[in-house]
Amino acid sequence: MAQRVIVVTGASGGVGRAVARLFGARGDKVALLARGADGLDGAAEDVMAAGGTPLAIEVDVADYEAVDGAAAMIEEKLGPIDVWINDAFSSVFAPFTQITPAEFKRITEVTYLGYVYGTRAALDRMLPRDAGTIVQVGSALAYRGIPLQSAYCGAKHAIQGFNESLRCELLHDKSKVRVTMVQLPAVNTPQFDWVKSRLSNKAQPVPPIYQPEVVARGIAYAADHPRRREYWVGGSTAGTLLANAIAPGILDRYLARTGYSSQQDKPRHEADQPANLWHPVDDENGPDYGAHGRFDDRSTSRSVQLWASQHHGLVTAGIAGVAAAATAAVAGLVRR
Repeated sequence: MAQRVIVVTGASGGVGRAVARLFGARGDKVALLARGADGLDGAAEDVMAAGGTPLAIEVDVADYEAVDGAAAMIEEKLGPIDVWINDAFSSVFAPFTQITPAEFKRITEVTYLGYVYGTRAALDRMLPRDAGTIVQVGSALAYRGIPLQSAYCGAKHAIQGFNESLRCELLHDKSKVRVTMVQLPAVNTPQFDWVKSRLSNKAQPVPPIYQPEVVARGIAYAADHPRRREYWVGGSTAGTLLANAIAPGILDRYLARTGYSSQQDKPRHEADQPANLWHPVDDENGPDYGAHGRFDDRSTSRSVQLWASQHHGLVTAGIAGVAAAATAAVAGLVRR
């Protein structure tokens, strides 16, 4: 594949960091957008070590003018943007009544409007060329709200609706610019140690937990094959979305019973734990957190569901083959 210009928001840590590293390994030019200076420096080193060309830009995605300015800088220094991946987010772990209006607004501005602003900056450059791909990094929580994450779930639901509306408009205009969305499972990222929390114990992802590299492969595949409207990563994502479509009321009650405990680890939450809601924790005064969180011993590096979603033809043919063999076997028994 020819060298492309890839933009990744939220590239300093977690999933964004893993995505940036993967595209770097392909030899791409990778623009890294985030707030934390140390995290950005680490991400740039990762991309360069992998074989890519990095461009690190400190930017708050909640500021449209800053995002648009970053896009202009990227095209000036790296060339036309081929793929824009929206991944930056912020959140608060707490019951809704313990999240202040200012915090809720900030989460919405970063996690939802950050995607809107990134998409607009990308489209302003892609539409005149009639070429380019935008990938919205979503979550199973774009369909299924869970307790203790009302602001984050609300933002992910908003991204889902926004992306569907935009996709319809692009199809209507017969545009060759593509948008697709990738719904994620629980991922082993540093967010559980830097997201603002009012829980009694440390926050944790709801098992099963996947390594960020699994998710990065799913996002890269979506960027390479953007005609499909949506991709699911992880069996837990597929199970959650299917269960929510069939019996959302039952799932409400199940999550009411289990959603608090399943999102909290045994260690007590420390009152002085850093929080990145208003300021980055991986800035020049903070550490570089990297892609992984503290759950390596509980995380998987494989996803059968992801492979199956990328090989629909083989899976369908396999199922058809098994069905044909079973039918032939039954017919043979009947003839006997």
